[in-house]
Amino acid sequence: MINRLPENDQSDQPTVETLEDLAALTNYSLMDTLHVDPDAQANGANHSPRQVFTGHYVPVTPTPIEAPEYVTHSYGFFRELGLADSMAQAPDFMAMFSGNLSHAPAPMRQVGWACGYALSIFGTEYTQQCPFQTGNGYGDGRAVSVLEAVINGQRWEMQLKGGGRTPYCRGADGRAVLRSSVREFLAQEHMHALGVPTSRSLSLYASKTERVQRPWYSQGSQKKDPDIMIAEAVAISTRVAPSFIRVGQLELFARRARNNAHPLALQELEMLVLHLIDREYADVIDKKLTLAEKVVLLAREFRHRLTSLVAHWIRVGYCQGNFNSDNCAAGGFTLDYGPFGFCDAFDPQFQPWTGGGYHFAFLNQPVAAERNFHMFWTALRTLMNADAEALRQLDEVRSGFAAEMQTQMEAMWAAKLGLASYHEELFRELARLMVHTPVDYTIFFRELSGIPEDMAPLQKSFYKGSSYAVNPEGMEQRWSAWLMQWRALIDTANAEAGRSNEALSQQMKRVNPKFSLREWFVVPAYQQAAAGDYTLVRELQTIMTQPYAEQSSAIEEKYYRLKPSEFSEIGGLSHYSCSS
Repeated sequence: MINRLPENDQSDQPTVETLEDLAALTNYSLMDTLHVDPDAQANGANHSPRQVFTGHYVPVTPTPIEAPEYVTHSYGFFRELGLADSMAQAPDFMAMFSGNLSHAPAPMRQVGWACGYALSIFGTEYTQQCPFQTGNGYGDGRAVSVLEAVINGQRWEMQLKGGGRTPYCRGADGRAVLRSSVREFLAQEHMHALGVPTSRSLSLYASKTERVQRPWYSQGSQKKDPDIMIAEAVAISTRVAPSFIRVGQLELFARRARNNAHPLALQELEMLVLHLIDREYADVIDKKLTLAEKVVLLAREFRHRLTSLVAHWIRVGYCQGNFNSDNCAAGGFTLDYGPFGFCDAFDPQFQPWTGGGYHFAFLNQPVAAERNFHMFWTALRTLMNADAEALRQLDEVRSGFAAEMQTQMEAMWAAKLGLASYHEELFRELARLMVHTPVDYTIFFRELSGIPEDMAPLQKSFYKGSSYAVNPEGMEQRWSAWLMQWRALIDTANAEAGRSNEALSQQMKRVNPKFSLREWFVVPAYQQAAAGDYTLVRELQTIMTQPYAEQSSAIEEKYYRLKPSEFSEIGGLSHYSCSS
């Protein structure tokens, strides 16, 4: 968990104070070791939508936003990287990370890159979203990577979200609006502080003059889809990760190999897999192993990371919303904060995205993850077609996904409940009670972490609708019986472990956050930002990077409370179309 240091704290002195200092750390492994699209212009003037038939990347110069203005940057991540906070508002840094590479100091390059990938929705490959109906036009439509650097022994790729058109833009403008950029920036900050593997936020700049038209919701609209067009300020957020290789990329190259799309298709798949291992798994996969051994270990390690990731999502009440294979990072972390959401009332079918459906709902995310892993496994099998033993081992890894996912989920629920092991009957009754009452997910588990002796603290989380309103006495009896059963279990466990309730409470509070990035907190922040006032964005950033901490009474009153009823079923608050 990252806490912002006071302004006068000098405990971490920056080692990178200028853009020139950062330039000295550059190392462009992707562009230097993988294949460029042979049809691309080397100068990066590749902005028109077209089919890309081969190569791992297309050189692209990002399109700078007009009159960029500083919104915020990640104080915690700057500190991790050794970057001076002053760099975020330095003219050369602002220019580069708002899309202008023309003065990037050597050995930085003045050309970035974009990558293609395939699309699978819940385990079925689609090409209809590609304007050419072939799948050769699908990829980074508005995300342009501009830098790879090795900092303190760790490789990072820095990517501009909203950096303009690429060959994969499918005719769109390549821009991200301030609204969605604020959401992604804050979500990445919050998720990292929650201890959930994620891409990271670096910086956020908005244009003071450039606007684009987007569909959105009129004030108070309860419609599922946007009903008006609005002009929105554009912005560029920089997201950072060891790599941005997606399951969909492996799918694309495996499909080309299976179809013999070009003479180098199988070689390019192998190159991509080995590059993924170097970038994301070098610490667990020995370079000296054979290709087959590496691929089997890759599958096993990715399975572990993916199942762990989804268990973390559910632990903190997060729903990805659109967990297609192109939104699934092959490194096993959270990627692409589009139609995501953190649940208020516990609902197994919570789905913030109106186009998502139950298959990507909150408690169906383990199944969605398995479908993505299936596509990952399918791609790796293409590479191992001639190796019967490797195929057998790969199939064994694939068949074990559901069991490992179940193990991760049971361990997560046990941790949230403060138990040493999962108790099926206790959890099932709790889930029924939380749905029928209904219960605020974050507040309930935080109050439970106080080890209450009676129901009074837990009732702070009750919305008191549904079954509770119809049969309050019966529901109170069921809740009291559940609490007594839970208390008996933890009392026994504490006695066996020689542990106090206070120690268990602290342990549970490290699992169950107090603050959650609810959409109805974010909406006023980006609305004020659209008027040039970034105060609330920065306030949310500070609070949501300390999600487990007990903060001031004023902050608790404002941010630790039930969702107001007037926000129910409102477009852009309770649900939204794919954020852009």
